[in-house]
Amino acid sequence: MAEFVVSFVVERLHNLVVEEAKFLHGSNGEVDQIQTELKRMQCFLKDADAKRDENERVSNWVAEIREVAYETEDVIETFVLRVASRTRVGAIQSILQQSACIVNRSIARHRVGSEIKAIRTKISELTRSLQTYGIRAIVEGESSSSSASQRQFQFRRSYSHVVEEDFIGLEADVEKLVGILVNGDEDKDNSYQVVSICGMGGLGKTTIAQKVYNHMKIKHHFDGFAWVCISQQWQTRHVLQRILIKLIPHEREKIEKMGEEELVGLLYQVQMNKKCLVVLDDIWSMDAWDCLKHAFSINGKMGTKLLLTTRNQEVALHVDPNGFLHEPRFLNEDESWELLQKKAFAKTSSKDTRDDKRLEELGRKMVVHCGGLPLAVTVLGGILVTKHTLREWEMVHRNIYSYIRRGKCVGQQHGGVSQVLALSYSDLPYHLKPCFLYIGGFPEDFELEAEKLYQLWMAEGMVSSDDRAEGETMMDVAERYLGELAQRYMVQVQVDELTGRFEYCRLHDLMRDLCLLKGKEENFLKVIDFRHGSELSDSFSCSSIGRIRRLTIYLDKDQDKYVSPEHKTACHLRSVLFFVPNRYISVPMPRMMKSHLNYFKLLRVLDLSGLHFSTKLAKSIGKLIHLRYLGLKNTGFRKLPSSISKLGCLQTLDFRLHEQLSVFATIPNVIWKLKNLRHLYLHDLIRNTQKKLRLDGLNMLEILETFDTHLFDVKDLFKLTNLWKLKASVKLTLEDLVGIVNYLSITANRLRYSSFYIDYNKFCSEEELTLLKQLVECHRLNTLHIRGILAKLPEHHHFSPSLTTLEFSESELKEDPMVTLEKLPNLKSLTLGPCAFVGVEMVFSATGFPQLKSLGLRELPNFEEWRVDEGAMPNLFSLEIKGCEKLKEVPDGLRFLSALQELKITNMGEEFQRRLQIEDGEEGEDFHKVRHVPSITFCPLYCRPIPFSALPENFRRFFSTY
Repeated sequence: MAEFVVSFVVERLHNLVVEEAKFLHGSNGEVDQIQTELKRMQCFLKDADAKRDENERVSNWVAEIREVAYETEDVIETFVLRVASRTRVGAIQSILQQSACIVNRSIARHRVGSEIKAIRTKISELTRSLQTYGIRAIVEGESSSSSASQRQFQFRRSYSHVVEEDFIGLEADVEKLVGILVNGDEDKDNSYQVVSICGMGGLGKTTIAQKVYNHMKIKHHFDGFAWVCISQQWQTRHVLQRILIKLIPHEREKIEKMGEEELVGLLYQVQMNKKCLVVLDDIWSMDAWDCLKHAFSINGKMGTKLLLTTRNQEVALHVDPNGFLHEPRFLNEDESWELLQKKAFAKTSSKDTRDDKRLEELGRKMVVHCGGLPLAVTVLGGILVTKHTLREWEMVHRNIYSYIRRGKCVGQQHGGVSQVLALSYSDLPYHLKPCFLYIGGFPEDFELEAEKLYQLWMAEGMVSSDDRAEGETMMDVAERYLGELAQRYMVQVQVDELTGRFEYCRLHDLMRDLCLLKGKEENFLKVIDFRHGSELSDSFSCSSIGRIRRLTIYLDKDQDKYVSPEHKTACHLRSVLFFVPNRYISVPMPRMMKSHLNYFKLLRVLDLSGLHFSTKLAKSIGKLIHLRYLGLKNTGFRKLPSSISKLGCLQTLDFRLHEQLSVFATIPNVIWKLKNLRHLYLHDLIRNTQKKLRLDGLNMLEILETFDTHLFDVKDLFKLTNLWKLKASVKLTLEDLVGIVNYLSITANRLRYSSFYIDYNKFCSEEELTLLKQLVECHRLNTLHIRGILAKLPEHHHFSPSLTTLEFSESELKEDPMVTLEKLPNLKSLTLGPCAFVGVEMVFSATGFPQLKSLGLRELPNFEEWRVDEGAMPNLFSLEIKGCEKLKEVPDGLRFLSALQELKITNMGEEFQRRLQIEDGEEGEDFHKVRHVPSITFCPLYCRPIPFSALPENFRRFFSTY
């Protein structure tokens, strides 16, 4: 981790020397030297990081280097801040003012020169300590070996004969894998030579492999067996020797004398004569396989099968891209409780039955915190096995988090969850460690938008431009980083069904514990939690926070308790994020962010999402010239200050509002001045009483949500040449729609994703229908919602193959639209909203909608007859039927939709619902059509929409003039 800090500061210093050379004149030589010395330190940090766990002095040395790097960054950025604030006051200055500015700049330059010299002295002292502590330089690609690494190998080392007796919830996994290994020889279509068990640490991968290895069918099927633990510290020769000694034990003496090439040849020969099962347990790296692969014949004619366990899916795919991947699931609550009982009462012949119910109640509460991770449950059981009274169980329950992390009273085989999970962290490349730790600042079970995470990483400088390939954006690099963490099972990700990209990510509770633990050790992050009565007196004190760079604050509804930070504390912060109890419940803004914004002058990230503001944002926000991320989502602001134009480094501005807030906001016409802005998020309810807002200066802009033709000029879109994601709203004018079509057809060469909401009275004339046809033909169109009357749909061959989401409302289509729409090859989501279709019958034919996953039919007044043929919508996952009053029953063809998982019925009348339900043990007439659907939801009837005339006057006035 310290290696990342130093690397980041080195890169930052380089950029500062280039960008701010005019300010640093006279001191840039000192900066160059300190940059060189820090770069040199990087070579030693790899070895020092490996030794810090076993030597407190080395650990302190690493911490000092990290702090020196931070101090260097503070000095340079503070200097730039001072000079910039005086230089950029205005273009016109009097001679006297200019002279004063020159004097002030000279004083500041002298001060920074003195501070840099002091830092160089510290580095020299730290360098002299290297030999004393036995720290050596490690070149790129070399790894540091230490006794700590050897201890980790012994700790993790597994054995084929050590089989977990208390095996809960994973029996089906074992039978499945046994079947694949044994039956594959007869069934060539389902034959795999490599079977990989992938998952995070503690999930039971090795336990499953042991059960498979010792299964009776396996023993009967194979002729030779070998089990070897690879782990992080491996030597090719020793691994090959261990495999061969297992396969041909009578040749042990001969094998121990062989060189690496001889061992490879012998192992290959043995496999030609024997049908072998070889288990490579805990294989971490692709390099390990590359050193072993010549001894095996993947996709060859040998009868050998390989069974791997790994925390990194990428390793499994590297060994055999066509192999079988198995990911064990987490235990459910009942399975976790069953396993806990076996562990906690293993040594108890009898227990007081009077306390059984209370013990079960406590036990079930505690296993929830284990998150279904077998190792965590086992560690907890190892604690409870020594607790013989109800009072002792209650004490463990109160201290559950610390007990799980420490893993006390557990034998060497498990050694505590944190030790196992820490291996995953230690194995991360240095550039991924801060990315992983950053996620730990978010609350428990928090679903974090992947796109937001990328932007936060970028704002913090954690995404390196050196990792960017040709044609890639920095967001692409960040997405790759998250993918690496997901492949290593460090984070859990949710993929967007429509785009195939990461949508959300979250941390397993134990991984989050690890994040917070490591974040504290590395002085990386501090979490202040006001939700559960945290101590308030010293929450923001210098002694409490020190030189912490990142602060996350969990708030509750009590605004009076939030105190102000000390200036010495706030001046080091680079990132401040707030979290409110509920995303839909605004919390009053803390006083600290109202009156003390000046303290945070070096901030790169400020996220105020969810905080409630009764007025506009303070003008002093413009003084945070280093700010790169400003999160104002759901803040309730009515206005942004014009001073935001001074945020020259700003990359992301998120000013989206939740619909439930019903707040109309205005923004000044200064956004175009933010030359480095890459991501701009705005809300539909933003108004501008003057002329349209300019966007023509945003040459770096990559993401724009929402572009509203009432707010912006369509002509400005043509100037946003780097835009790759666009969400736009086009209302009422044909001229704007023509501009959008021209933009999509001619200029949007870098656009990857676009979403358009078209609100137009009616497409009826020849000109209007031609324009609609041109719109749907645009190859860069992905999502389209049309509100307004359509005389007819364009023919299916006019629709772009990139169109994945389609919605119509108030279209009043008289003919069955499915005749056209079912032929769209890549359509994944289709919604017919209120009055989209006014005909009577719709037919979904046998080959229609090959990719459709979501279908919504809402408030279609005349829809009465519905037919679904067998073979239609083979991938449909979700179906919603709402307010179609004349539809009396679901079609018989629903029973053919084997992929259907969710059925939602809303406002469809009591008789319609009754036919789909089971009442008093009797199935309704239509229940057999949906029996296979796991989730069927019946929503209560809702009130009719309020007429426009009944809306409050201010709402009517707004919509009538908008």
